[in-house]
Parts: sequence; C-alpha cells; structure tokens
Amino acid sequence: MKIEILGSGCAKCKRLEKNVQKAIRKAGIKADISKVEDINEIMNMGVMITPALAIDGNVVSTGKVLSPDDVLELIN
Repeated sequence: MKIEILGSGCAKCKRLEKNVQKAIRKAGIKADISKVEDINEIMNMGVMITPALAIDGNVVSTGKVLSPDDVLELIN
C-alpha cells in the first residue's frame, strides 16, 4: 500500500502524517508513506486544498486533518 501526504509541510500536514503513522501502526500493516510537497505535483493530482491524503494514487481526502481512526476507515 502506498500512502501519500500532500501538502507544503505546514503544521496541519505534519499532524496528518503523524496520524497516518499511528493508524498504520494500529492496523499492523505495512505501507510506504511519503510526503509530496511539490505544488505542481499536488495540483496535477487534482488537489487544490491541503493537507490531502492519497492511497495507492487515489486522492481520498482534501482540506482536513484526519484522525487515526478516520485513516483506518479509509485504508480498510
């Protein structure tokens, strides 16, 4: 599973990244977590509001910091 956190590196983006890591640990699964900070790449994915979350190349959330439980729902 490939999980991407899309954002400029702001506090909300960092919080989303921590929540994604917590969710992955809680689920006990392996995932490749990466950050995408290039604004052009983010826009090419159709994202206009960050932070955003993409799972296996599909954007599943934009403009909010998901809780670890919210992330778990999306990955299951």
